Amino acid sequence: MNHNDIKQEVTGWLEQNWSTELSLLEWRNRLLEGGWAAPNWPVESLGRGYSVDETQVVNDVFRRLGIVFASQGGPRRLAAETILAHGNDEQKQRYLKQTLTGEHAWCQLFSEPGSGSDLAGSSTKAEKRDGRWIINGQKVWTTSAHHADYGILLARSDWDLPKHQGLSYFLIDMHQPGVEVRPLRQMNGHASFNEVFMTDAEVSFDDLLGGEGNGWAVAASTLSVERRGFAQARQSGISSVERVGRVYDEYEAELAIDNEPYTWYPQRQGRVDLVLDRAKKTGAIASASTRQEIAKLLSMKRASELAAEQAEATRRAGTNEIIPAGSIGKLAASVIARQAAHVHTLISGSDAMLSGEHSAESGMVAETLISVPAISIAGGTDEIQRNIISERVLGMPKEQRSDTGPFRDIKRNT
Repeated sequence: MNHNDIKQEVTGWLEQNWSTELSLLEWRNRLLEGGWAAPNWPVESLGRGYSVDETQVVNDVFRRLGIVFASQGGPRRLAAETILAHGNDEQKQRYLKQTLTGEHAWCQLFSEPGSGSDLAGSSTKAEKRDGRWIINGQKVWTTSAHHADYGILLARSDWDLPKHQGLSYFLIDMHQPGVEVRPLRQMNGHASFNEVFMTDAEVSFDDLLGGEGNGWAVAASTLSVERRGFAQARQSGISSVERVGRVYDEYEAELAIDNEPYTWYPQRQGRVDLVLDRAKKTGAIASASTRQEIAKLLSMKRASELAAEQAEATRRAGTNEIIPAGSIGKLAASVIARQAAHVHTLISGSDAMLSGEHSAESGMVAETLISVPAISIAGGTDEIQRNIISERVLGMPKEQRSDTGPFRDIKRNT
């Protein structure tokens, strides 16, 4: 479709339908009716079937005019994209609309105390009982679980199959009595994550996603979406036009809840944006060795951006293999963050250990140093990403495994 035609169509539609005095829910329902809430989705699934480039034309118009988007940030996006890819018609109808309007908040129930990056080692139990799935187990590092209405859950439904084959993927109600959420306090002072305990929690047969025993393949789709987001900065999504009216007020209130867990994410990425100004301000730029490390950092950052652009261009050309590209971007983000922490230490010296009003960048450098380690863990450790890259990109032989055979016979952490 001609890009100019798309621009004219969406602009004309917005002129007829956009009003800042609508409620956020009213506005997003209008977006759904017009097919603009997720234009890249298929027509039969609330979208318009647009390509990546065509969708970008729509997004550019929304941003230029300061129009509020549908709700697809954070765990909502992970849930929506996974349901879109693997859900049946009834599941799509039941969950996608309310996720795009923001009525349903989601969390991701993957990691466990005994199996973090070894996702296939999940030991949360899913048993059929009295016409329902009964869930027992513990999940950890669950972002926004205390705000979530539903969770995307990976659990073991068959202990007699090998670890990757005995998993199933569920959509679970987080408000039921069998689900307990406990916040976790991090060493940087934030509390973005939670422990989630499930004791005889219930999931209906209708909320099994992708079929029994197919949980690993469905989870891989979720992780692909998640890892692509590591190199993308979080933002409110709309331009800085004057935001006056009910829809903006409700949107800002939603953002305050949705973005609160992510306020420290720029710090875990290393705050590369602070480096040059601080080097000049402190005089550290005069050191040849420090300049060399800064140049290394900025070169790595730019190389990562170019690699991400190349991966996106490949995807636009119709290549569907996105897991290796996501792993490369995820690993690059980790390496860059560690180099940034190293450079901040060179620039600030012992001041980098101080927090408070009179410390380096009012404590921002200290917070960065203790936040950076998280990026090497979240979304799959660096070691996991290296394995994926070596095997799927470089074609190297797979590692020898000691965890084959029935899962119940595998030695594991408990």
